[in-house]
Amino acid sequence: MEHHQKFKLSKDESLFVRGPLSRFKELSFAFKVFFNFIKAFRKMHFIGPCVTVFGSARFNNDSDHYKNAEQIGAALAKTGFTVMTGGGPGIMEAANKGAFQAGGHSVGCNIILPFEQKPNPYLHRWINIPYFFLRKVILVKYSYAFVVMPGGIGTLDELFEALTLIQTKVIQNFPVVIFDSGYHKELCEHIQLMAKNESISPEDMELLFVTDSVEDVIKHIETYSIKKFGLVKKQAKPKWWLGELSNKLK
Repeated sequence: MEHHQKFKLSKDESLFVRGPLSRFKELSFAFKVFFNFIKAFRKMHFIGPCVTVFGSARFNNDSDHYKNAEQIGAALAKTGFTVMTGGGPGIMEAANKGAFQAGGHSVGCNIILPFEQKPNPYLHRWINIPYFFLRKVILVKYSYAFVVMPGGIGTLDELFEALTLIQTKVIQNFPVVIFDSGYHKELCEHIQLMAKNESISPEDMELLFVTDSVEDVIKHIETYSIKKFGLVKKQAKPKWWLGELSNKLK
């Protein structure tokens, strides 16, 4: 997720760069993080297997990048996945829009920033999250594949976060798809350079699938996510005594 406006860190977020605080402030911050984790878990518990689509907030609906993301969102929804994004505009909106209009499920994890950012209008369910690190946990936690569309620093951060978790076996070997080989040409060359210089293992190259075809995106995810992990869309039943939301997204 990217935005061109300059802004100051929020009061809570800036705790990360202040060094040690009082014990009370450290404890208070820990409780805020815990509360927001529980809030997100409750809100997203019944959304079903997801594919997360990463990409820039800056592309408008006239761009090819937006149109491609919309097609991918629709195709993923028809496959049976819930499409999850960061919940904002640009690529995120396009993927959600594709899923929404295709009759699928669409959810978002919207980041709360000092400047206004509203959840896009193509979401069946969303959660507003105040911390970037918490948001990334939620985007990864419910996903069985990741599609990386053209983006900037935030998108690359999300890409390498997912790759690091897979490489270190913190999460399973879910498919990671980089879409648009032209846009990501130099990035892919740099990853190949890392493998050549042995700063990553040659087998790490197999964690990525680069394509320009929406059909290939779906085939790859069907093979290495649905078939590999035997995915069946199971809907857990909400517990009324826990005050849980209905499992219906629509």
